[in-house]
Amino acid sequence: MNTLEAIYQRRSVKAYDPNHKITPEEEQKLLEATIQAPSSFNIQHWRFVVLRDTELRQKIRKEFGNDQAQMTDASLLILFTADMKAWEKEPQRYWKNAPEQVAELLVNWMGPFHEEREWLQRDEAQRSIGMAMQTLMLAAKEMGYDSCPMIGFDLDEIAKLVNLPDDYVIGPMVAIGKKVKDAWPKPGQLPLSELVVDNSF
Repeated sequence: MNTLEAIYQRRSVKAYDPNHKITPEEEQKLLEATIQAPSSFNIQHWRFVVLRDTELRQKIRKEFGNDQAQMTDASLLILFTADMKAWEKEPQRYWKNAPEQVAELLVNWMGPFHEEREWLQRDEAQRSIGMAMQTLMLAAKEMGYDSCPMIGFDLDEIAKLVNLPDDYVIGPMVAIGKKVKDAWPKPGQLPLSELVVDNSF
């Protein structure tokens, strides 16, 4: 499957085979593909909480997840979080393989760009989550799996369940597995004429 095919065929699937297991090798392949996503300053804010415990997944589904079946039935359930302060935690490691002049420029710029701009730190963390999520879902599609991004859960309660650090932001979950029921037809894409603006509004 090429990239365009994966983009057009990716759907948010709700019904999964609860008996299907993704192998450790497949999981590794998926996550290694996911971290190829871009991030601001190559900070790689994302932290992936793989929710493996079946009782924990049941609790999330029944108590905090609006009884969404994919939370328990999918082969993998991954909670996307991001470290909003990753920009100040040994930032030189994000550019260790770059030419020295480039690395020095970007590492030195990272602090002034982020300092005292909490809104920007949060926005950049969430943008990085979004790009990583899409990368994961397209990689899953290429590997023959389906996925479903989800925000329909109690963010505060889930943050407590996973002991989310204070300087982290919580993002959506993604369920991945073997579908047992097709998604409904696409509900409708807006035409490009409504979405594309040339030069200015």
